[in-house]
Amino acid sequence: MSTQPRQIGDAAAIVANTDTAGAIWRVTDEPRQLDANIIHLPAGDRIASHQGPDLDVLIHVLAGGGHLDSGGQSLELAPGALIWLPRGSQRAVVAGPAGLTYFSVHPKRPPLGITAPS
Repeated sequence: MSTQPRQIGDAAAIVANTDTAGAIWRVTDEPRQLDANIIHLPAGDRIASHQGPDLDVLIHVLAGGGHLDSGGQSLELAPGALIWLPRGSQRAVVAGPAGLTYFSVHPKRPPLGITAPS
């Protein structure tokens, strides 16, 4: 296990190549305590309203824009915006006409506790 800081990506280069939708980058180094992704939604695309996981999530808008709807309020998503999504909060994300690209980080989810039936 390396405890040395290191560069694991280049957000500017990743954002410049947003030809696909969804998670266009994710941290994969192990061991780690955080999960991080860069998500791209094309113009007008959306992540339907859902209840977030039992983890706090922080997003940082990198490019494009749109809005995040939660509990009757709408937050503008523009480059530079930092949005905290408290654990369990209801949210929907809608990309604007230029699409939306954002960085998302949260504590790593524990592995599923699947066990064989007894």
